Amino acid sequence: MARTLVIGDIHGGLKALLQLLERAKVTPADKLIFLGDYVDGWSDSANVVSYLITLAKQNTCIFLRGNHDDLTHRWLKTGELNDQWLQHGGQSSIDAYRRFSEDQKKEHIIFFDQMVNYYIDKENRLFVHAGFTNQKGPAEEYTPTPFYWDRTLWEMAMCIDPNLKPGDTGFPKRLELFREIFIGHTPVTRIGRDQPTRFANVCNMDTGAAFMGKLSLMDVNSRQIFQSDPVHSLYPDESGRN
Repeated sequence: MARTLVIGDIHGGLKALLQLLERAKVTPADKLIFLGDYVDGWSDSANVVSYLITLAKQNTCIFLRGNHDDLTHRWLKTGELNDQWLQHGGQSSIDAYRRFSEDQKKEHIIFFDQMVNYYIDKENRLFVHAGFTNQKGPAEEYTPTPFYWDRTLWEMAMCIDPNLKPGDTGFPKRLELFREIFIGHTPVTRIGRDQPTRFANVCNMDTGAAFMGKLSLMDVNSRQIFQSDPVHSLYPDESGRN
C-alpha cells in the first residue's frame, strides 16, 4: 500500500538518508514529503541535492524550503555570503560544491528554485519547515520568511495546556486552521527528546541530524517512525554543525 512519509532535516547527511529509506523499505509507490534543510552540516550537502533530484524521478516528492536551503540557494545563484550562515554550516556546503561543475550547480539552482514554502494535503495537514505567523493561515503571510525561520509556532505548541483541544477557549486559533502541522527547523534534542515530538497538533520531525541526533521519517497515517543511526556516527571524521 502506498504511504505518505514525512522526513526531517537532513543537513548534508546523505549516508543517514540512504540508511533511513532502506530501513523504511521505501518503494516508488510511496509519497515523500521533505521538510527542508537538505544542506549545511555534513560533507554530503551537494550530494544530498543530487540524490533528491534523482529520487524525484521515481517517487512523488514534495520539497519544502528550509532556511539553510534559502541561504545556500542565494550563494549558488548570486554569490551572496552571510557570516552567520558560514558559521552555522554554510562553509560545509561551499566546500562540498567545490567538486561540482557549473552545469551541476545550475541543475541544483533549478532544484532550489522549485522548492515550495508550504504544502497542504487533502487531509488538511500542513507541512512547513518552520511555521507561519498570520492568524488567517500561510496563504495570508506578507513575506515567505516565517515559513523557514519562524520558531513561535513550535514555542506556542509546547506551552499549550495538554488538556486543551481545538475549539476550547484558549486553544490557539492559528493551530485550529489545520488538522495537523508537521515542521522541522528546531531540533527536539534541545528539550531532551530523540524522536519526533508532538505538542497539541504540531509534530516536530527535526531530531538533531545536524548535531548528535538521528534523521527521522514518519508514516503520517500509521504514525510508524523510522530512524537512522546517530548521523555523527556515520561521519566519524567530521564535526557537522557541532
